[in-house]
Amino acid sequence: MMKPTIIAIAGPSASGKTLFAQTIHDELVDELGENGISILYEDAYYRDQSHLTMAEREQTNYDHPDAFEHQLLNKHLSSLVNNETINSPVYCYKTHTRTNETREFTPTKIILVEGILLLSNIELRDRFDIKVYMDTPLDICLIRRIKRDLIERSRSVESVTNQYLETVRPMYYQFIEPSKAWADIVITRGGKNRMAIEVLKAKIRQLSKLPPQH
Repeated sequence: MMKPTIIAIAGPSASGKTLFAQTIHDELVDELGENGISILYEDAYYRDQSHLTMAEREQTNYDHPDAFEHQLLNKHLSSLVNNETINSPVYCYKTHTRTNETREFTPTKIILVEGILLLSNIELRDRFDIKVYMDTPLDICLIRRIKRDLIERSRSVESVTNQYLETVRPMYYQFIEPSKAWADIVITRGGKNRMAIEVLKAKIRQLSKLPPQH
C-alpha cells in the first residue's frame, strides 16, 4: 500500500474546517474507493479530564495547546504513515472529557486532519504533506460558534460568549492566527468556498494516482 498523504485543515473555531473537510471527503469517497479517504479530528485528542470535577473541567482553556494531547496525536500519525491501524480517543463535549470508548482508525490513501491548533505544533507540522488554513473573520466564527454550541453541545449564550472573551479570542491571537504563516493554502469565505474545494480535490486525485513509494 502506498504511503498515506496527510492533509491538515486548521484555523479558528467555527471557521468552516469541518464543513470543508467533510465536503471533500463526501465528494471523493466513492471515487477514491475502499481505503481512499478519511478524516481524523484533533478534538478527539483533548486530554482526559475524568479525574476533575465538572466545575474544574469547565475552567479548562480548551483553546490552548496544553489542552490537547498532541504527543499522542503525533504518535498516531506516525503509525498511520506506516500503514498501521490506531485506536483514536473519543471525546464528549457535554462532559468535557474522553469517553471509555475508542475509534478504530485504519489508514487510507488520503487522511484529512482537522483542528484549530494543528499548525502551531512543530512536530505535527512535519507530519503534514499539505497544510490548509481557513481564514474566516472572527465575528463570523463567533456567530457560528453560538449557533453550534447551543444546538450541539448544550451550552448557554452566556457560557459561549464568556468563553469566547476569556480564552477563544485571546488564544486565537496568541496561537492560531500566527500559525497561518505555516500554511501552504489559505482559504477565505469558509467551508463553502467551491473553488478551494475543487482545487484541493484535484490535488487529491493527482496524489491518489501516484505509484507506491519504495
